[in-house]
Amino acid sequence: MLEKKQHNYERAVLVGVVTQNQDADKLQEYMDELEFLALTAGATIDRRFTQNLTQPDSKTFVGSGKAQEIKEYVKENEIGTIIFDDELSPSQLKNLEKEIEVKILDRTNLILDIFAQRAQTSYARTQVELAQYQYLLPRLSKMWSHLDKQKGGIGMRGPGETEIETDRRIIRDRISLLKDKLKIIDKQMATQRNNRGKVVRAALVGYTNVGKSTLMNAISKSDVFAENKLFATLDTTVRKVVIGNLPFLLTDTVGFIRKLPTQLVESFKSTLDEVREADLLIHVVDISHESFEDHIESVNQILMEINAHQKPMIMVFNKIDDFSYEKKDEDDLTPGSNKNVSLEEWKKTWMNKSKHPAVFISALTKENFPEMKRLIYDEVMKIHISRFPYNDFLFEYFDNDEEESEKED
Repeated sequence: MLEKKQHNYERAVLVGVVTQNQDADKLQEYMDELEFLALTAGATIDRRFTQNLTQPDSKTFVGSGKAQEIKEYVKENEIGTIIFDDELSPSQLKNLEKEIEVKILDRTNLILDIFAQRAQTSYARTQVELAQYQYLLPRLSKMWSHLDKQKGGIGMRGPGETEIETDRRIIRDRISLLKDKLKIIDKQMATQRNNRGKVVRAALVGYTNVGKSTLMNAISKSDVFAENKLFATLDTTVRKVVIGNLPFLLTDTVGFIRKLPTQLVESFKSTLDEVREADLLIHVVDISHESFEDHIESVNQILMEINAHQKPMIMVFNKIDDFSYEKKDEDDLTPGSNKNVSLEEWKKTWMNKSKHPAVFISALTKENFPEMKRLIYDEVMKIHISRFPYNDFLFEYFDNDEEESEKED
């Protein structure tokens, strides 16, 4: 189920709705992200379809007229895939496939597919496979759509339902097996964490594609896989880092995303345990992204769900090298956006007034790295001293970046 496949870029269309809980601007952000997800999965987007509804239609997500419009477009342009921005119910999925007769995906299925592509280790593949089966189980009837055309009659009663029930039983058994397998792995991972001794543990957290792995490589001088695509990192990586003479463990974790499938939160329990058991969280934010404040909120929400929101935290605003500022004319009365706020203005806002210390850096060019290292050192030192109050081997922090740069020259 998790075999890696070479993608021939599929042509697809996106579908989303403006509702009372999601205005047009918010939908635009979600659709941009959905297109990036589709590109990561191996699809090119031909067109976006949107509709204003009080709430999604219970039968086909969009209205019947819009469904007909989408059907005509995909038929005329030979589109093979339709991707919906929200998770479809089993009945919506079945109705849409029956109506439009092409492959239908929702955001959850798309994210699961990306995770399946990205999973490298046996542990990650097991986690993703469990999430896929949990998603698939209530939607199993679509796999037997060829039996829906049977009109009944002698010898035609029941075989479809029998096959579906048999398959459901097989999947339930498989889910149970995978859960048992993950329990064993969870115990092994817990033992590994316990064997790391009393060294302070810091974990990189943040939205997907904010530069956590690039920052990990820069701080720990390691070679963690990093790429400008969503969910480049699925497997947890732990490295020993020494700043000054203070050692600590730094963990790179899977990125979060808005509307993260609940199946993934459950199946990636051990990966998230690295966050739960960390002493310090380093929350990495892509300051160049127009919706970075929403990303912060999404990450904080997930941290709250896994009961990790009370931990000491450092806010690291990354990608200042990509930050763009558009100065607004004084006589321009149109509503402003994040692009109209300069980096210096951002630094004077809530970012430096919150309870968490903040620093603005570029993981790529290493701009402001000494300031970030000093901040991490101070926070790790506080935890270290509270844990080992009589340990006096630590001497005053020294900045060795100048020495390193002289050696390189």
